[in-house]
Amino acid sequence: MANWALVLPHTDAVRVPARRRSTRPHPRLAGHLPEYVFHDFRHPDPLWWRFTALGVLTVTLDFTAPTRHANGRELPASPVLGLRDRPLDVVQSGRTRGAAIALSAPSAYALFGMPVRDLANSAAGFEDLLGREATLLTERLSETPGARVLDDFFGARLRDAPSPPRPVLGAWHRLDATQGRLKISALADELGWTPRHLTTRFRAAFGLGPKTVARIFRLRHASSLAGRLPWPEIAHRCGYADQSHLNRDFRALAGCTPTEFAG
Repeated sequence: MANWALVLPHTDAVRVPARRRSTRPHPRLAGHLPEYVFHDFRHPDPLWWRFTALGVLTVTLDFTAPTRHANGRELPASPVLGLRDRPLDVVQSGRTRGAAIALSAPSAYALFGMPVRDLANSAAGFEDLLGREATLLTERLSETPGARVLDDFFGARLRDAPSPPRPVLGAWHRLDATQGRLKISALADELGWTPRHLTTRFRAAFGLGPKTVARIFRLRHASSLAGRLPWPEIAHRCGYADQSHLNRDFRALAGCTPTEFAG
């Protein structure tokens, strides 16, 4: 479950006894999808999850759907959670059996064939986004849960799929490659744009501005180093002014302290 540190604090990811099976996608999809996780939660009491803001969209395919509420509102079955600049607390009741997939924003843009700006800090049903295709995938996968079914589906959807405008896609990849340490003014200069124009175009594709995504990538890098280095050293390596700065970003983006997140 290492990749799910991008989504859930470690303590959330491991605290509930459940059957889980992680599977790698076909290598041709590795740039889009880190892994598939098949799960079966049979917990008698409501479960509380905190989804963090570390730079991926998540797709949950419900074979057996629970009820889920977030911020007092019911989430749709098979929810797609967009990029976030704040944590999201979800309460889940009832058995859930299904599969979960994490997607980068450019991959989600390609999968759904449209900008993902409207999904930022929000959620939509997988079937609402893809219609009958989504229904058929969930039914087939419920009968035969396995990577091959997902590989076939995602491979077909992502083949020759639309992508964000090339400069915007390049900006995302530059922020990703530099772990969020590239200044937005420098990134805009590379593109021959003003920072304001970059922010407008970037937000139109992904729903969050490049400065926010840089913060998210910086925190993602910090979370990946948890347990391997002292927190002051992590703060220094990841470009924070000091550990207090790191702590503030963890609270704002993940809703907990670094120590709580790492478990």
